[in-house]
Amino acid sequence: MEDLTPLTNLQQIPEGAPRKKMSERQPLLLQSDASDYEGSRGSSARPIRNSPPDNTLVNVHSEDSLAASGSGDDEHGSAADKASYNPTLHRTLEHPTSNFDTLIHLLKGNIGTGILAMPDAFKNAGLYVGLFGTMIMGAICTHCMHMLVNCSHELCRRLQQPALDFSEVAYCSFETGPLGLRRYSQLARRIVTTFLFITQIGFCCVYFLFVALNIKDVMDHYYKINVHIYLLLMLVPMILLNLVRNLKYLTPVSLIAAILTVAGLAISFSYMLHDLPDVHTVKPIATWATLPLYFGTAIYAFEGIGVVLPLENNMRTPEDFGGTTGVLNTGMVIVACLYTSVGFFGYLKYGEDVKGSITLNLPQGDTLSQLVRITMAVAIFLSYTLQFYVPVNIVEPFVRSHFDTTRAKDLSATVLRIVLVTFTFLLATCIPNLGSIISLVGAVSSSALALIAPPIIEMITFYNVGYGRYNWMLWKDFLILIFGLGGFVFGTWASLAQILNDRTH
Repeated sequence: MEDLTPLTNLQQIPEGAPRKKMSERQPLLLQSDASDYEGSRGSSARPIRNSPPDNTLVNVHSEDSLAASGSGDDEHGSAADKASYNPTLHRTLEHPTSNFDTLIHLLKGNIGTGILAMPDAFKNAGLYVGLFGTMIMGAICTHCMHMLVNCSHELCRRLQQPALDFSEVAYCSFETGPLGLRRYSQLARRIVTTFLFITQIGFCCVYFLFVALNIKDVMDHYYKINVHIYLLLMLVPMILLNLVRNLKYLTPVSLIAAILTVAGLAISFSYMLHDLPDVHTVKPIATWATLPLYFGTAIYAFEGIGVVLPLENNMRTPEDFGGTTGVLNTGMVIVACLYTSVGFFGYLKYGEDVKGSITLNLPQGDTLSQLVRITMAVAIFLSYTLQFYVPVNIVEPFVRSHFDTTRAKDLSATVLRIVLVTFTFLLATCIPNLGSIISLVGAVSSSALALIAPPIIEMITFYNVGYGRYNWMLWKDFLILIFGLGGFVFGTWASLAQILNDRTH
């Protein structure tokens, strides 16, 4: 599912200086300065490195490529220099990606376990509300991705930096924004990083539970065993697999997971399209009480906003990324059509009996359907390791900074991995309803990253530039922000209520 291609250093090249290719580093294994965790704002501060949800591509900058500056515009040259600065001309890429490569990575970054939960989302919205709501949600999320890219370009020109990642864009928008907000630049960066951490931990919990439920569904045909037993049996192999530190050893794992996922989705779709009932057999519109659950699941599915900047930064022709017929719009139209199709036909096929993953609705005694469950379970099990690198990469530098010797640092990093895997296991054990945990992760973290952060960043970034005629940009950002906050509050409340209700029954 995920791509293992590391991104190279993107370093500012002084005018007239010869360009030199930077050597590649291992992605997701960078260690940030301890100052990132101590709240310092001096020139030595480096942004915390992070990875996008459901993907392992990261932006890797040289250590001096982004100096935290509190003095504003004067340190970065004249206004004329900044206006003529083109960040794409200062990116030195050893292995730039083509438009087609970027499109494939974008699809992989957005299509994960969320697509299998879309029929359950349609159940909470109704057939037609889900149909049009998913398309509208896809359009809003795509626009927010464009907003993030535009803010990154504006800040790169302003600071004369070749590229920025998500947390750096948040940091730099505050650092160069209104004077009263500059003191919160470190906080903005940490908030984005925290939500990235929460999102990935949530994904890991979903993966844990998804694998256990699908294996249980197969084994129930022969032996009835509690799902907690399967979770416990998975714990040790999951810990051992996640002790692998070098991503290059996981390349075959990623390839196998991608093949199994495509095969599983194709067979699942064939089941959904067979003997479809009439549209009048399902609800066209659901109740207001379940609509927040739809929001959480749908926004969870559109999980790829964090992959946008790394992909655009690593393109051979980044000017082809945006635009009406650019890579971003093309990829997101495909994603939205896939999600809408799976949700529509899955809910129409199974109605109110649809489960948190469409694979759980396939005929239990059918050999092919059991093969699909096992295939998807293995694919998601193998993908867990790649997801797990993200939260580890965020927390590990902080843990290692508390030890002096190399042996102690390595031992602490190993213990951290065991603790984090065990933590996701415990969370999955406490929330045995797959649909509820997907909706909760989407409402809490995915909405914050996809719908709340981009409008805030755009409003602050263009504070000194202007919001257009009649301040249309400002009004548009306010509407998206209100929509995201509403989904965050009501989606979280509805998801928690469902989880607590499931546990009391």
